[in-house]
Amino acid sequence: MFTSVFRILTATVVTGMALYPAAASAAPLTSAALAYSSANAPSGTDPSANTTVTFTVTIGSLLITAPASVDLGPGLPGGKIDGGLGNVVVTDNRANLAAAWIAQASSTDWTTGTHTSAETIPAGDVTYDPGTVTTTGNITANPTPITLSNTAQTVVSGTAGVGNNTATWDPALQVSIPAAAVGGGYSGVITDSVS
Repeated sequence: MFTSVFRILTATVVTGMALYPAAASAAPLTSAALAYSSANAPSGTDPSANTTVTFTVTIGSLLITAPASVDLGPGLPGGKIDGGLGNVVVTDNRANLAAAWIAQASSTDWTTGTHTSAETIPAGDVTYDPGTVTTTGNITANPTPITLSNTAQTVVSGTAGVGNNTATWDPALQVSIPAAAVGGGYSGVITDSVS
């Protein structure tokens, strides 16, 4: 009898196993599912991106301009002639952190005729006064009146500047005509320079 019961139980278990087959293995992921899974998987890094951006600020030069010519008009021997030279402009496009420059002026002697000593008025008989200096940008301009000579002398200094700047002045000239000067049209050259 025990054997019969065991047989019945064994048959029931085997039958049950047939009625309830093992669960099918998981279906393989489709390509769309794999793409979604990859796109949404945590990257493990900071969700931001840094880009280093560079550029260059170009620089220019330091230069000075002045009128090509000027006529101061007539004057008598022993008298004076006053007039303006016209705008002298320093342009500093070097974009320096510590901008500074020095403008200087020199002159030839003034001569007429055949340039003999009697037909010459020395450079030292003429004064050069920068007067008021107008600036743009960040620069301090310091004017210095001078008596002209054949040697360059400082007439305006630019100090304590930052970046590009300009300075403009109209020098007042005064010619002291020697009492022994001979008549005629006198010509000389004033040279303005900057460094």
